[in-house]
Parts: sequence; structure tokens; C-alpha cells
Amino acid sequence: MPNNAMKIRFGKNDLILETGKIAKQANGSVTVRYGGTVVLVTACMSREAREGRDFFPLTVEYQEKTYAAGRIPGGFFKREGRPSESEILTARLIDRPHRPLFPKGLFNDVQVMAIVLSSDGENDPDVLSVVGASVALSISDIPFNGPLACCRVARIDNEFILNPTYLELEKSELDVVIAANAKGIIMLESKAREISEETFKEAVKFGFQNLQDIIKLEDEFIRQYGKPKADIEYKKIDPELEKKIEELSRIRLKEIYNLTKKEERQEGIDLLSKELQAQLTEEGYSALDIKMALLEVEREQIRKKILEENVRIDGRGFKDIRPISCEVSVLPRTHGSSLFTRGQTQSLAITTLGTGDDEQLIEALEGERYKTFMLHYSFPPFSVGETKPVRGPGRREIGHGVLAERSLLGVMPSKESFPYTIRVVSEILESNGSSSMATVCAATLSLMDAGVPIKDAVGGVALGLIKEGEKAIILTDITGLEDHFGDLDFKVAGTKTGITAVQVDLKIDGIDLNLLDAVLTQAKEARFFVLDKMKAALDEPRQELSSYAPRIQIVKVNPEKIGELIGPSGKTIKKIIASTGVNIDIQDDGNVLIASVDASKSKAAIDMIKAITEDVEVGRIYVTKVKRIVPFGVFCEIAPGKDGLVHVSELADRFVKNVEDIVKIGDEIKVKVIGIDELGRINLSKKQVEGESNCEKKD
Repeated sequence: MPNNAMKIRFGKNDLILETGKIAKQANGSVTVRYGGTVVLVTACMSREAREGRDFFPLTVEYQEKTYAAGRIPGGFFKREGRPSESEILTARLIDRPHRPLFPKGLFNDVQVMAIVLSSDGENDPDVLSVVGASVALSISDIPFNGPLACCRVARIDNEFILNPTYLELEKSELDVVIAANAKGIIMLESKAREISEETFKEAVKFGFQNLQDIIKLEDEFIRQYGKPKADIEYKKIDPELEKKIEELSRIRLKEIYNLTKKEERQEGIDLLSKELQAQLTEEGYSALDIKMALLEVEREQIRKKILEENVRIDGRGFKDIRPISCEVSVLPRTHGSSLFTRGQTQSLAITTLGTGDDEQLIEALEGERYKTFMLHYSFPPFSVGETKPVRGPGRREIGHGVLAERSLLGVMPSKESFPYTIRVVSEILESNGSSSMATVCAATLSLMDAGVPIKDAVGGVALGLIKEGEKAIILTDITGLEDHFGDLDFKVAGTKTGITAVQVDLKIDGIDLNLLDAVLTQAKEARFFVLDKMKAALDEPRQELSSYAPRIQIVKVNPEKIGELIGPSGKTIKKIIASTGVNIDIQDDGNVLIASVDASKSKAAIDMIKAITEDVEVGRIYVTKVKRIVPFGVFCEIAPGKDGLVHVSELADRFVKNVEDIVKIGDEIKVKVIGIDELGRINLSKKQVEGESNCEKKD
């Protein structure tokens, strides 16, 4: 093992930490190796904080270089471009557990960068990046209250697996990422297939116990290679100023908190802030200091009201959920739609059904794959009464959309049973607490309204925590203020059967497993309440798809006939699509998917496909067109590439002197296969079809 390195057995492989070899100008740098996957993580801090700043400017970047998997990027420029959705999600995964561990009042810029240098295609670099970020920050001179550690847990055949491979995750009923320190859990991120609360707790406990050895390794690594922490001047609120603002604003804040609407409260706070600035700037205090002190007074009063008076800002009990309303089929021309409103949080969800052509190609280090279910979350500025430039989706929007998507994955139908590509869009029209869980509820109703046969309805709810010393109060269905001034954002989604997704973020330095148990128990009760409200609006998926949605029919053909169906340069299949207007998706196993909103067009395409792929049978009747006329008969194409001859003697039940007296080129006629000779030539008859029709009429 190289110098400045340490290792420990962690699951199936050794976890190796190394520093002092590369990226030495960063405040802290480390490489993390697990199997054949290697991640470089660096941490840097600006020398000084910018003037006028009232927040901690932490940025996290995560990059997957294609050279790590031995590939060259696609596209014209042949280099990595903007971050992919996967890279953004991993950057958020690194950010979330580290952010609460920085000292309060640190306003220097801090940037953490993780670069995947090598990928073995088996081990996900995301949890290694979280570990690497903790070590890089801890050995640097950047103030940081670490370390923390991270792992992934799967469950296959009732057995928990630490740090599963990509293949193992495909078989697992659970995928949970756990970040923790010695005190407790700091972050959770998971998706599951309707598992019980008890199983989820056991998985978290399994991961937490295994992380303790990694934390001990990090502690030893920091002792050997860590730098002294920089002497930073933290931004602190003047106690005298805070006391003055508390005295001046106590009564006004109570009046503001009694207002029922979020926008009214915000207007009241803004007006109070301006009045305080006008009064206190004359005493030498800056506007920034006054704003920060008022925010701290707000925080203390809201928390005190909950902890000491046992009352929430809006008057609810700790387990009460705001009024819920659910509507379906709210838009006339979409395939499925719903409107879910909970208090001042509102999601409009729209479902669109597409075909195989609409699948999303995902290019990742572990290889290419296709997505047939997508959920996109949109957060326009008017949802919170603001004006902002509207650009592409931000990291928060991507993260919330994927959380909702993961919440529903466990109940979605298989591609074999429902061969559609499905896209759900959640438009957040109002927001005051947990719009991501409102998205889960709205998306569920929208899918059922569209006739997607999901296994069961999925509901979501967000819980919060106010903790001081040994006293901890769990709040169900938190509002924006309770999220902002609270210590925990605990989101749980699931069915009546079990959990499908959990996301936990803290603002304190950890919660123990007993508190986790209590939150999960309270969340289950709340989830059932939400599900009952949803099922009152629509209790199961509609039996029929919207008339505007494509109907997909499946025709099974001999895989050996696929070449004939496609034809040279795709000519045959293009001809069928052009003449019928349907969408056709040909799969390697011989399944041919035909999609159209017009049943007659689908039938025409199916008939053409069968004519091409099925063997010609003696006695079968075909509808065909006259292709060529010769003195002794006519040639008809019964299927692309399959011509047959109607001899002049088989054109009519009388003597035919001139073929064109009976048929002309382009005429559509019915013919019967009366024979196939040893050379494969097909003989057809028109008169026998007419004779059979005449017999039926006489009967």
C-alpha cells in the first residue's frame, strides 16, 4: 500500500484512503478507492468572506469522466459538457450531509469537487464521493465538524447487503444510502418496493453499525494527515442588537404569525424589517446585521412557541395535517390529470402516454439504459409570489422530481404488461411546505386517471423536528416556516402496504435510531390519512385509456422474420408506417408494438405485418392489389415481396378473352391461395373467392 494511505475491509472490497500525492494545492484532497473505482475529492476555501453576505456559500460539484470507463464522449465536441441528471443528484448527495456540520457564522466560500477517475462498472462512486468529501474537509484547514461516513444497503432474499453492485441493486427490493457520524444519522436517501417500516429501520441500523468502523478509520487518518484548522472570524449577531430587536418586535411578530396566509406573513415581516432598519441604522447598526438578528429572533420565537406553549404557528396540533382536496380529469385534452392541494401547497400533475420512440436514453459510466417512466417537477416563481428569470430546471427541481419518481417506481407496471413510455409533469402552482410530497400524491392520481395500472396508490408526507437538549417534538406536514426554522426534513412516501421512498435531511449534527423510529411511526399514520383522502377522489386506475392516448397492440412474429418485416434499408416497415400513419416498434424477441389513436389504422397495419411475417397458407384469402397484367393472367402482391399469379382461368367463372375486361392495374381484389409449387411460386384465384361469396348469399 502506498505512503499516506490507509485501508479497511468494507463489504466485498477494501476501502482505501490516500492523500498527499495529487491535487496538493487544494486545502484538502483525498482519493478513495473501492474495487476498480477511484474518486478524487478536493476541498477549497476562499481566504476571506465577501462583504454583505448573510449565508454560507457552499458549492459541490461532481463529475464523471468518460475516460474512467474507457470511453470517449459522444457528440460533436467529444468532451464532457453540462452535468447530467445523475451527476447533479450525486452532487446533492454529497452536499446534504456535510452542510449542517459547518460552524455557524462561516461565510467564506467553500467548494468541494469530486471527480471519478476510474470506474469498474460494478461499484457506484456516489457513496465513495461522500466519504471522500468528509475526509478532504476534515484533513484540510477548513472549519468542519466531521467526520461522517456513507454506505449503501440493499436487501435481496431477506438479507442485507453492504455496498451492493449495480447488478445486485437490480434484484434488490431496497436501495438506501445512509450518511452518519458517531452521534447518529445525518442523511437518508432511499427507494423501495413497498417494504415495512420495521424492515427499513433494520436496514438503516445495519448500515449505521457498519459505518462506525469507517468513522474510526477516518479519525485515525485525520490524526495522521490533518492540518490545523484556520483561524476564521465567524459572523456573529450582536447580543445587544438581538435583545433590542426582540423587545421592539415581540408584539408585532405575534400579530404576524396569527395571519393565515403565507404571503400576508411575508409582507408583515418585510415591513417590520424596514421599520427596524429605519430606526436602528441611526444607532450604527448595518441593514445586514438587523436582518440577521430579526431572523434569529423569529427562529427563537417560533421554536419557543412549539417547545414551551405546545402550539404550532398555524394553530394545528403536532400530528394534524392541513386541509386536503383532490381532483382528477381537470384538463380536457390530456391523457390524465389531477390537482392536489394541501394547505397552501398545490401540484397540478399531467400524465402523457407515449411509445417506444419516446423512451429516454441514459448514458452513464456503468453503460447505456432506457427509461420508460419519467417524472419532471416544475417550480415556477409565481408559486411563491416571486418574480425571477425562468431558465432550465435547477438542481432542486431535478432532485425533487427524482424523489417523486423513485416514490412511484415500486408500483409502476412492467413494460411487458403495459408497453407505454410514461411521462408525468408536476406543475407546482403554490408552495408552502413539501411540494415534492404533494407531487407524489398528484402524480399518483394523474396516473390512475390516465388508466396506468399501478399496483396501488402512493401518498407522501413531510415531517419536521424541533429539538432542544433532550426534548424533541415531531411535527407532521410541516409548512415552509417549520422547515426553515426546524431541525429536520423527513419525507416518506408509500402505499398502505409499505414504504416506497424516504429522504431525510438534518440541520443538526445527527439523530439517533430511537428518534428515527418515532418519526417513521408518526409518518405512517399521516400517510394513511393522506391515502384515504386520495382514494375518495379516485380509488383505482381507470379501466379505459383516454380517447386521446395512443392504443398499443402487440403482434408476436417469428424473430427470424424481423428482417423481412424491416426490409432493405427499412423500406418495408417505412411503407407500412407511411400508408397507415401508426407508430411501430420492433423488438428483438419478435414483439411488434403498433400504436395509434385510430383502431382501424392499427388493424390495417397489423394485417400488413401478418401478411409479411406469416407463411402463405393454401386456402387463405387475401385482400390485394393488381400489380402487373400479362396475357395469361395478373400478378398480385399479397404482401411486400410476396407476389402470386391469378391465371386467366381463375379470374372469373366464364371464359375471359381479355384480362383487362375483368381487372386493371391498381384494382383492389380478394384472392384465395390455391397452391404453392415446388419452386415456391404462389397460385391465386379470384373466381373461387367470388364463388364462395355467392354460395353464402344463396344459403
